[in-house]
Amino acid sequence: MHVDGYMEGKINTEKTLIISRSGRVKGEIIADKVIINGLFEGECYANHVEILPHGKAQGTIHSDELSIERGGHFIGESQPTTEDQVVKLQQHEAKAELSNEKASKKDSSAS
Repeated sequence: MHVDGYMEGKINTEKTLIISRSGRVKGEIIADKVIINGLFEGECYANHVEILPHGKAQGTIHSDELSIERGGHFIGESQPTTEDQVVKLQQHEAKAELSNEKASKKDSSAS
């Protein structure tokens, strides 16, 4: 996923989220990898986070792999995390939702 404009709210992806130099994100991010070259404000849960030279992040980053390149800025707090809190949790939730949908279809076809 690539953000070039302004986005506010919750972003949830199992892949890489890139906030470009012109991108602005305010809210919560849950992703496998986050690359920040624009502005981010909020809470981020990711396996890998990179703040590039034009990137500015403010808030809390939950990641075991955080890198900040020369010129990048980070104001806030970083916390360690486990994969279960990031991507695997999403996969588990998706499987649970799929199971619930199948059960609902069986119930409705039995009626």
